[in-house]
Amino acid sequence: MIGLTLKHMRYFAALASHRHFRRAAEACAISQPALSLQIKELETMLGSPLVERTARQVHLTTLGEDFLARVQEILIQVDDLEDLVRSSNDAPSGRLRLGIIPTVAPYLLPEIIKALGARFPGLEVQPRETITTSLVAGLLASRLDAAIVALPISEASLREFALFQEEFYLVRPSSEAGKPVPSPSKLQAMRLLLLEEGHCFRDQALSFCDTMGRRPQHIMEGSSLSTLVQMVSAGIGATLIPEMALPFETRSADVAVSKFPAPGPSRTIGMIWRNTNPLAEQLMTIGSIIRKVAEDQ
Repeated sequence: MIGLTLKHMRYFAALASHRHFRRAAEACAISQPALSLQIKELETMLGSPLVERTARQVHLTTLGEDFLARVQEILIQVDDLEDLVRSSNDAPSGRLRLGIIPTVAPYLLPEIIKALGARFPGLEVQPRETITTSLVAGLLASRLDAAIVALPISEASLREFALFQEEFYLVRPSSEAGKPVPSPSKLQAMRLLLLEEGHCFRDQALSFCDTMGRRPQHIMEGSSLSTLVQMVSAGIGATLIPEMALPFETRSADVAVSKFPAPGPSRTIGMIWRNTNPLAEQLMTIGSIIRKVAEDQ
């Protein structure tokens, strides 16, 4: 097809992902009129509309859905070609699209960027913070190079590289300081504050509390660990938070922190990437540096 370029395909893929011209234009770092012009030009070349434009959202036509599937395959192959060239370098360089879950990002990401920048000046880390399902989807679609998540992911096409393990701690109102740490079965009867649906940390906390197939009776939700701890400080309930978050989230909160008796709840944090990624060796090196950063925290 004469005139079809990678730029057309990347812009269309962005529009298909965001289903909104303004958000897609922002993701592509161009103006909304420029994106609209590129999509219109693409549709003219194809001789048929790819999207249905409404006031609030963009919908793909039947051709748009089929075209998107082929475009995504091509863009993945192009990205893999770029990675193949980069893999010939001794040191990682260029962009590193690194995903990271919200219960790790605030506590570890700044130090990761600092350490990687000091070790590899030619490496540009482009972080993306979101929930695990979105990170896995981004990896499979080649929108990310690697992601830091809680393991296991159990996706055959992804390589898992363990970074560190950390325990969960119980956070209660300060009035309960010194009281015995409740067992998982007793936690079920407490008002438990958890992250919103979609966060893997929520599922891990519930798994610890879920004895004999029963979930906690009273659950309230928050959007972040910081919100949960402040709600506990106000006497609303109790929560579990990972060890790395303790010094950040409890320093200005009127709460009591308790460690569970062994074997207590814990999680393994690791880095994942596609098995076919040509940068696998470099990602192993980057993973080793991140592991050292976590050990030094």
